[in-house]
Amino acid sequence: MRNDKVVRIYTDGGCAGNQSDENLGGWGAVLEFGPGGGAATKELYGNEANTTNNRMEMTALLEAFRAITRDGQTIQVFSDSSYLMDCFRKKWYVNWQQNGWKNAQKKPVENQDLWKELIPYLDRHSIEFFRVKGHVNLNSRVTDFEKLYDRFREWNGNEFTFEEFKYITEKNNRADELVNMGIDEIR
Repeated sequence: MRNDKVVRIYTDGGCAGNQSDENLGGWGAVLEFGPGGGAATKELYGNEANTTNNRMEMTALLEAFRAITRDGQTIQVFSDSSYLMDCFRKKWYVNWQQNGWKNAQKKPVENQDLWKELIPYLDRHSIEFFRVKGHVNLNSRVTDFEKLYDRFREWNGNEFTFEEFKYITEKNNRADELVNMGIDEIR
């Protein structure tokens, strides 16, 4: 089912009061290495006051990358952040760098400090990025898993089986729980 040479990273970030001047942000990441069931797992989480949801999503990935101590790893990243996934999958960062860190509207790219820390990992590892639906209630009888799986395949192709999709969703939910733990620590 799983390739035992792949590091899988499941991330989430959140911000309670995202648009307010004073807010609480949290991030969480689950890292796995090894075959399913017997995989080595590491969970990371943290928090920051007066931040944004996007910064917390990015911080989760950055902290996960920092936790990988050997270069040349094959990595799969799973996140519900379209901002984060689209940047890497659509290679927005290439144009940003060519345009002096200006976006298509000729304005400075937001969160440049974090993007500049994240981008070098693309050269250190072989990384694939996959988008997932966040905050899926796995225990609800009304959750339409077939519909969610169809959306997942629409975003990511047919690489993953239905069982793998459910596993990935479960791990991303765990990353979300870690976000809440981070926020709870600073309340």
